[in-house]
Amino acid sequence: MTVNRYIFVFAGMFIMLSLALGIEGSPLFVSKWALAFTAFVGLNLFQSGFTNFCPLAIILRKLGVPESKVGCAN
Repeated sequence: MTVNRYIFVFAGMFIMLSLALGIEGSPLFVSKWALAFTAFVGLNLFQSGFTNFCPLAIILRKLGVPESKVGCAN
């Protein structure tokens, strides 16, 4: 897998997890404040589309994950 694919996987996983923890009808509900993490992930994806700066991509590159030719990993 490439850096770009890992970013999609991590973002999707964290959004789904924070929704499960933040929606009252969920069996995993903890607090509505868990939805703030959903907003954080979405905001980070939004800004990386404009600035091409993605902290996760930097970390993955340092771990030796191969880069892709598209996305916030460039």
